[in-house]
Amino acid sequence: METQGIAVGNRIEDTQQVTLERVASHLGSGSLQVYATPAMVTFVEQTCRKLVEPHLPEGKTTVGIALTVRHIAPTPLGGKVSIQAEIVLIEKNVISFQTEIWDEVEKIGEVAHERAVIEIDRFTARVQQKSL
Repeated sequence: METQGIAVGNRIEDTQQVTLERVASHLGSGSLQVYATPAMVTFVEQTCRKLVEPHLPEGKTTVGIALTVRHIAPTPLGGKVSIQAEIVLIEKNVISFQTEIWDEVEKIGEVAHERAVIEIDRFTARVQQKSL
């Protein structure tokens, strides 16, 4: 894989607020106003993209291909969540990440995530074939 600056051990951290748009009752994944698992998954994917995509050559991007999610504690509406993501393995065009998500009190989640580096033109052509 042609990637300068992407290496095992690279890390990134980020934070986000638990807004109404990110709670289970709004997203339909539950009935309570707590940080939703789909919101956590989106946060993981966005953060992992931020870690690697600036280092990819023009014409390439990444797509998520696997997630193993453990959402282990609730965070209320208005709370703040933080993520730590690290590249743990690079095999061919697949980058593997391990992430931990914390609120202001405790660890609330662990997500193993894989992203494949793809050629945008080739991927788009494949999508267009399905649109016919």
